[in-house]
Amino acid sequence: MKDIMTDRKIKIFDTTLRDGEQSPGCSMHINEKLDVAEALEHLGVDVIEAGFPAASEGEFKAVKEISSLIKRATVAALCRCRKKDIDRGWAAVRDAAHPRIHIFLATSPIHLEYKLRIDEDTAIEMIRTHTAYARSLASDVEFSFEDATRTPHEFLARAARAALEAGATTLNFPDTVGYAVPAEMKEMISYIRANVPGIEKADVAVHCHNDLGMATANSLAAAEAGATQIECTVNGIGERAGNAALEEVVMGIRTRRDRFRMRTDIVTERIYRVSQLVSGIVGIKLPPNKAVVGKNAFVHESGIHQHGVLANKATYEIMSPKDIGVPENALFLGKHSGKHAFSELLEEMGYTLTSEQVDAYFPRYKELADRKKEVTRGDIDALLSGVYRRRVKRIYTLKDYEVTAYKNSASALISLDADGRTHSERMTGDGPVDAGFKAINSLTGQNFKLVDYQLHSVSEGKDALGEATVKLASPEDGKTMTGKGISTDVLEASLIAYINATNKLLQEE
Repeated sequence: MKDIMTDRKIKIFDTTLRDGEQSPGCSMHINEKLDVAEALEHLGVDVIEAGFPAASEGEFKAVKEISSLIKRATVAALCRCRKKDIDRGWAAVRDAAHPRIHIFLATSPIHLEYKLRIDEDTAIEMIRTHTAYARSLASDVEFSFEDATRTPHEFLARAARAALEAGATTLNFPDTVGYAVPAEMKEMISYIRANVPGIEKADVAVHCHNDLGMATANSLAAAEAGATQIECTVNGIGERAGNAALEEVVMGIRTRRDRFRMRTDIVTERIYRVSQLVSGIVGIKLPPNKAVVGKNAFVHESGIHQHGVLANKATYEIMSPKDIGVPENALFLGKHSGKHAFSELLEEMGYTLTSEQVDAYFPRYKELADRKKEVTRGDIDALLSGVYRRRVKRIYTLKDYEVTAYKNSASALISLDADGRTHSERMTGDGPVDAGFKAINSLTGQNFKLVDYQLHSVSEGKDALGEATVKLASPEDGKTMTGKGISTDVLEASLIAYINATNKLLQEE
């Protein structure tokens, strides 16, 4: 087999923090964005699109802080074809170790006529002028031709030449509305490569949406035709039906290396943990049949499938769960195990915790071991699902709770710690959860709207950990935040999740 170092490198541009956050209800706290950015850098992505700085002061601040945090990956700021946007974007990323200004302008006839209300010549001049201005600020400039797949090839090539001549170092050809099929993506990239002189000096990128379920296939088809950068998001989150999923693109390239002869710098063993991190933060539970990272991705129910896997895993498994870091669900420690054994096990599972973090999580493990007869690696992953989110300040914490319920009536006495004092409130509701949530609202003086509430079992058995996800919205500006809680008591998990979401909204500017 061909040596991996001779395979063509494909850059992975991750836009989870920009396009991904544009999914309805996927807003992230600024500290969660920092955690995701840090996880993406450890994952090995080449470019992190940190956000759209001109959108708001909060977005600007987040991009600026991410730029200061990231040391290896390039940090990109998205900007419209406006000088004011570019200035704002550059101010946000200029302190990054590797800053990039990312500009976009629509080029399809329908966008030019109905959205921008300009002709082709005006579009070309805008591309040329703003790319040159961005290049006067930054040495790394990406230009995206929005709705490229519905743009006539001749005009698209003309636009690409204008951006390239003005100094763009990456040219991106998005399938903005998820309209293309793989053969069309190949034709478009092949045409661009053949009709834009000097194109070999720039990276050729694609950004595919999943409206027809072909985002990953389209991205890989473009790469086969010569694209050198694929833009994607963790778990495929994004506007409408989402984007090409990072885990699918990367594992497609790795698993079918015989076909693609390509490689990425992604540390695939970290894929599962980053997937779980993003899922927990935005509050979107992955479908069991989600490719690569879904719960059932490596489960074999059929008898004939099970027989084949037992005889040789390659009969039905084209990749190993270990390849993406799926934890083995096996008993490993008891309630009498010490902190040293706990710390060694975490290291074996791939966690890199500080001594302070180990000290903080060990008592939680002991409490869990006291409640459960068997503690699995899945339980530990759930317990540590918040380890990346310790930066989010806890204004309120759950001290104690007591509930009584009969049919459709319930009463909840909730005690919260805040500012070194304990505050308690009793409220009634339609059930224990409703009463508990109302008591928390009363104690915090808030009236946040409950947008979504979900309960899931982390593992099997009657003593399984329950995972609660709560999504709240601010009545003032509609801003949403997601909180998660873990406990063997689903009511306790629900209350913790509600408090966590409340804390995040109270810290949003």
